[in-house]
Amino acid sequence: MNTNFTGSPTNATSRAEAEAAARRASAKPGRTIRVTIKRCDGPGKPSRWESFKVTVERGSNVISVLQQIAANPITIEGTPTTPVVWDSGCLEEVCGSCTMVINGRVRQSCSCLMDDYAPGEGDEITLEPMSKFPVIRDLWVDRSRLFHNLKRVKAWVPIDGTYYAGAGPREKPAQQDTRYVLSTCMSCGCCLEACPQFNVEPDEKNWDQSFIGAHAISQARLFNMHETGKQLADQRLDALMGPGGVSDCGNAQNCVKVCPKKIPLTESIAAMGRAVTIHSVAKFFNLK
Repeated sequence: MNTNFTGSPTNATSRAEAEAAARRASAKPGRTIRVTIKRCDGPGKPSRWESFKVTVERGSNVISVLQQIAANPITIEGTPTTPVVWDSGCLEEVCGSCTMVINGRVRQSCSCLMDDYAPGEGDEITLEPMSKFPVIRDLWVDRSRLFHNLKRVKAWVPIDGTYYAGAGPREKPAQQDTRYVLSTCMSCGCCLEACPQFNVEPDEKNWDQSFIGAHAISQARLFNMHETGKQLADQRLDALMGPGGVSDCGNAQNCVKVCPKKIPLTESIAAMGRAVTIHSVAKFFNLK
């Protein structure tokens, strides 16, 4: 919907963009902010909150703030502590490893700018680890289950034996446009953190019976649309038919709201739901 009356999505987006621009313009260089972090010394150990004072310049992000704290790990009360542990890689919102909960909302920390979240002197920002994965230490979590679920749907193109088969199949521009957006998934875990059906499960024995998650469902769609990848289409649909499959989605639609790549996850869930239904009926009548 694209309307122009007051309160419309277009106006709401424009207002949000204008407010963000105003915050960035008003950001004070060299300001001191308060960074409050939920910390944990290791798996199964109790959590605690620690706050730090950090001086930031314009353009600083959460990672640069954490680097300052790591270089001088002294709390706001003046107590020496251990350097904060976090995970990061590319620093340009591509690898997905720096996901954390910032001011109560899951997102990538490398693209979270202090000019947006803490533009004024004395502003506070709160950092927490994702709650849907076991905490290794501080802001660093174990995302092994996320990658395990990609294996459940065989999220790859089977290319063994295709090298000498000649040129690959051609793809129509419309399908290419759809698949490209799906392919931008960086396995960051934002959709899983926001999902009420996806909950922390430390026991690997239960992973194959637990909800598989929007990321894996969308990747199954991506590879089932690929002319070579669809060789494994039935196996992917079988996985999505089983326990924890697409039918376990509660349609909360939180996933699509927090995806940093704007992937149409709910569209993928609907598409794979239809595909699973057709696949199950065909199997029931021995048509496959």
